[in-house]
Amino acid sequence: MATTEPAPPRDRVSYRVKRLLLGPPLITEQLSEEKLSNPLALGVLASDCMSSTAYGSEEMLRILIPVIGVAAFTMLLPLTLAILFVLLLLTLSYRDVVTVYTQAGGSYVVARENFGPNIAQIAAVALLIDYIVTVAVQTAAGTDALISLAHLVGGGYTGLDHLKTPIDVIVVLILFWGNLRGIREAGRAFAAPAYLFMFAVAMMLVVGLVRYLLHGHLPQANLHAAGALSLGTPGSGLFYGTTLFIVLRSFANGGSSLTGLEAISNSVSAFRHPQGVNARRTLIAMSIALGIMVMGVSVLAHFTHAIPYTSGNPTVIAQEAHLLFGTGWIGTVGLVYVQLATALILYTGANTPFNGFPFLASFVAEDQFLPRQLTRRGHRLAFSNGIIVLAALALALLVVTGGSVDRLVALYAIGVFTGFTMAGAGLTAYHLRRREPGRPWKIAVNAAAATVSALIVVIFAITKFTEGAWVVVVLFPLGVWALMRINRQYRAEAAALEQATPSTGADRPTWRRHIVYVLVDSLDLAVLKGLRYAHRLRPDEIRAVHFMIDEKHTRDLMAHWEDTAGTTVPLEVVACPDRRLRRAVLDLAARVTHDGETALTLLVPRRTYAPVIGRILHRGTGDAMARTVEDLPNVAVTVLPFDVEKAVASRAAGRPPEAV
Repeated sequence: MATTEPAPPRDRVSYRVKRLLLGPPLITEQLSEEKLSNPLALGVLASDCMSSTAYGSEEMLRILIPVIGVAAFTMLLPLTLAILFVLLLLTLSYRDVVTVYTQAGGSYVVARENFGPNIAQIAAVALLIDYIVTVAVQTAAGTDALISLAHLVGGGYTGLDHLKTPIDVIVVLILFWGNLRGIREAGRAFAAPAYLFMFAVAMMLVVGLVRYLLHGHLPQANLHAAGALSLGTPGSGLFYGTTLFIVLRSFANGGSSLTGLEAISNSVSAFRHPQGVNARRTLIAMSIALGIMVMGVSVLAHFTHAIPYTSGNPTVIAQEAHLLFGTGWIGTVGLVYVQLATALILYTGANTPFNGFPFLASFVAEDQFLPRQLTRRGHRLAFSNGIIVLAALALALLVVTGGSVDRLVALYAIGVFTGFTMAGAGLTAYHLRRREPGRPWKIAVNAAAATVSALIVVIFAITKFTEGAWVVVVLFPLGVWALMRINRQYRAEAAALEQATPSTGADRPTWRRHIVYVLVDSLDLAVLKGLRYAHRLRPDEIRAVHFMIDEKHTRDLMAHWEDTAGTTVPLEVVACPDRRLRRAVLDLAARVTHDGETALTLLVPRRTYAPVIGRILHRGTGDAMARTVEDLPNVAVTVLPFDVEKAVASRAAGRPPEAV
C-alpha cells in the first residue's frame, strides 16, 4: 500500500503575521554587502553628520540670545570658528582611524585593539547612547522642519504643533518597520537626501551672497515676534556681558553640529578597494562640506537675525530661507524645497543608527559584553533584536522629552565626544608603540583631538547637567558596569563548563540501573504517548506515577487505570498532603537516585493548547518540573509535547486522534 507524504506543519499565527508585515524570509546566502563608490558613500554615510547643520547654529543662539540679546548674532561667528577648529582636529584624527582600521567598528575597535576589551566598553556605551539619542534628535528636528514649513507658508499656522510627538513616533515606527524588512543603508535612495540638502544650503548661500552684493544688506527677522525667545540685555564685562559659563554652554550646544562624523569610520569595510584610501577621501570631502554649511548657516543667521522660537518652530534655517527667497511664488517654491530637503535628510539621518546600533551591539555581544541574542540575524537577515531595542529606547526618549530638540541635545554630545576621545586616545597609543614616518605629527594630532574632545565632554557635563545631561552622567558608568557584569557572567559560565578535561570514555554512563517515571495526572492520549516513548528507551524499569493532591480525583484515576486495557504499566500513587507538588517530585527523585548507581528519567507529558485560550484554561507544569530537579546529578527530565488542538481537529473531522 502506497504511503503518502505527511502534510507540512502549519505555520503559527504569529509567524504568518510576521511574514505579512516583513515579507518572506531571506536565507543566509542572500546576505551580501554592496561596495560603495566615493560619491555614493558620501551621500549614504554623511546624512547624520550633515543634517546637524539644520540645528547646530540654532542651539548656540538658544543659549546666547536670552542673555546678551542681539549681540548673540555677533558672538555666533567666533563660536562657530571654534567648532570648525574642533572639526579640523577630529577630521585629521579620523583620517588616521580609517587608514589604520579598515574593518567596521570605529572608535570601539580602536579602543579594543589598543586598550583591551574592558576599556573599550567606555566607547561601546558612548556609541550606543549616541545612536539612541541620534534617532530621537534627528526625528524631532525633521518634524520641526515640516512644522516650520507650515508656519511660514501658512502665515503663522500652528495647527501641527500639538501633533509633533505623534508625528515623531510615527516616523520612528516607519523606520523601525522598514529596517526589520531589511532596508540596506547602502541603497542608492539613501544617498539622494544628502545631495538635495547640500544643494539647498548652497542655493541659500548663493542667493544670500547675490542679495548682499546687490543691496549691501540682507532682510532681517522680527526679533520681537510672538513666540520668539526674549532678548537679553548686554552689559559690561567679558564678551558683551555674557559669562564664560554661558559661552561654554553655547559652545557645547554647537558641538552637536559634529555628530555623525564617525559614521565613515564605522563603515570602512563598505568602501571599494583600496578601502582605507577611499574612506579617507570621502571623510575629507564630508568634513569640508560640513564646515562650509555650518559656517554658512551661522553667517546667514548673523546677517538675517533669524531668532529661535520657544516652541522650536519656525526653525532658524527655515527663517533664513524664507527671508532670502522672499514671499513670491518663486520664494515659496524655494522655501518648500529647502524645508522638504531638510526634513528628508534629518529623517534619513535618523535611519543611520538603525544600521550602526545593531552592528555595534553585535560586535560587543560577540566579545561577550552584551547578550548573545544581539548577534542573531532575524527574519530578513537584519539584527532584529538590536533594531527593536533601539526603536523602543528612542521612542521613550521622544515621548519623555516631547520631541524637543533643545532638551534632547543636552543628552547628545557626551556620548558623541566620548567616542571621539576614545578614538583619539587609542590612535595616540597605537603610534606611541611604533616607529614610522610622521610619527610625531600623528601623535600630536590624535592627542590634541582626544584632549579637546575630553574637555568638551567635561564642559557639556557641567554646563548642561541640570538640563538633562545628568541622565547620561549617571547612566554612563552604570552602562559600563552592566557590560562588565555581563562579561563576567559569561566568563564564569564558560569556565565552569570547561574546567574539567574529559577523560577517556567520559561520555559513558556511570550508573548501573536506569528507571523511567512517567508523571500522570489523568489517563489520556498524552499519557499513552509518554508510556509508548518510555518503552522505546528500553530502561530497566518503567513506572507510572501520580501525586495525590485531590483524593477523589486519584480514586477515579486508579479505577480508570485498572479498568483499561490500554496500558501494561502499573500506576503508583505518591501522597502529597501539603499539595507541594514540586517538593514531592524532588523528594521522590532524590530517594530513587540516592545510591549513586541509579539514573532516573522523569518523563512529563506536556499538553499544548491554542496560544491564547490555552493559557487561560490550562496551566503548564512541565518546565517547572524540569527546573525543580535540575540540581540532582543522575536525574534527567524529558518533556514530551502532545498537541491537543490537533487532536480536537482530528475528532471534529471524524478521524481518530493519534497518541504518537
